[in-house]
Amino acid sequence: MTQILKIAYRNLGRNRRRTLFSALALALGLGLLIFMASFIQGEMGSAMEMTIRLQSGHLQVRSLSYDENKTSLKWEDLVENPQMIVSQIAALPQVKDATPRLLATGMMVHRDESIGVRIIGIDPQAKANDPYRDGLLEGQFLTADDREGILIGKPLADKLGLHVGDQVNCSINTSNGDVDEQRFTVRGIYTTDTSAFDNVTILLPLAKAQTITRTENHASLIFILLHDKDQTEQVARALANLPYKVTTWIEMNDLLIQYENFANAYISILYLIVLAITATVIVNTLIMAVFERTREIGILAAIGWRSGEILSMFLVETGLLAVGGIILGLIFGIAVTSYFAARGFYLGDMGISGMLIGNTIRPELTLEDTVTLSTATLVITLLAGLYPAIMAARLQPTEALRGGK
Repeated sequence: MTQILKIAYRNLGRNRRRTLFSALALALGLGLLIFMASFIQGEMGSAMEMTIRLQSGHLQVRSLSYDENKTSLKWEDLVENPQMIVSQIAALPQVKDATPRLLATGMMVHRDESIGVRIIGIDPQAKANDPYRDGLLEGQFLTADDREGILIGKPLADKLGLHVGDQVNCSINTSNGDVDEQRFTVRGIYTTDTSAFDNVTILLPLAKAQTITRTENHASLIFILLHDKDQTEQVARALANLPYKVTTWIEMNDLLIQYENFANAYISILYLIVLAITATVIVNTLIMAVFERTREIGILAAIGWRSGEILSMFLVETGLLAVGGIILGLIFGIAVTSYFAARGFYLGDMGISGMLIGNTIRPELTLEDTVTLSTATLVITLLAGLYPAIMAARLQPTEALRGGK
């Protein structure tokens, strides 16, 4: 086997330019696959993390009749005495934070501009509000006793020309079906780097939101974050005794999960196309080598080399070519992915309904993707080299010697 390895290595060096180009083709193919996988992983991972942090949490406790698509404020559709339930939930060791939130819809008017907005009443001290607190660009964060202050997203502020300290009129739907209007002061401007969210969301202290919507001591939901999302089902079972519905992040983000599955299926087809192109290059390279070395193959057969040894020689050449290409591909793919992971891709507002995708996507390379793609590249390259190897092994000595003249 050592002799075959030496001969195979020497054969690759006989036409260094062709060998180099073949290895580079393999490297570019693998590098592209690594980058594509990292981009999809980064996009889907970021979208799911962003949606959980801003919109769904890992779990939500809601009234049995609550419909999130209607943003109902009827008392029978809300959670009564939410602080008592929050205390019960927060006692679970798996829970990072639990906080009541009140959701409402309304209209914001500034000068001659108006825009529909979603109002979220929050407990300003809750850890679950860290994305807004950490993303505060100007001004100050809300306090629980503030009755006139709001936080608005930067895209919304830019659209209406608002700054910290400006006053704006808000018309907000109430529990009895009326509309209440009040003049608020912009306390701060935040960003979550998710335009689809920041464009339409304003934040009020929970107590003020309850007062203006006439839903005192009620909340739309209890927003729950866990230390580990793998504990979701365990916590859901622990809360099964509540007289409310417990909904998991998997149930709430069904559209996003379906989109992720579709994206993975689509990207798998692209993987196969790229690998097929790469395999074609390898096949052509080895077939040319067989034709150029027909006489040599005949001599090897004439001096006693068996078909299996000739087959092994060409497969070893393919393997060496594959390993070299894979090493170069890993270097290229990891370098490009690392570069864009540091800088990110700015995509702006993706505008996909029901999903929160950040303005900037950073590719995320995983060990699993790297090993899977490298292994797939090696296997497909070896399979591609099998046909030329069999063709060489089947050459008869007399025919091979005549063909080489």
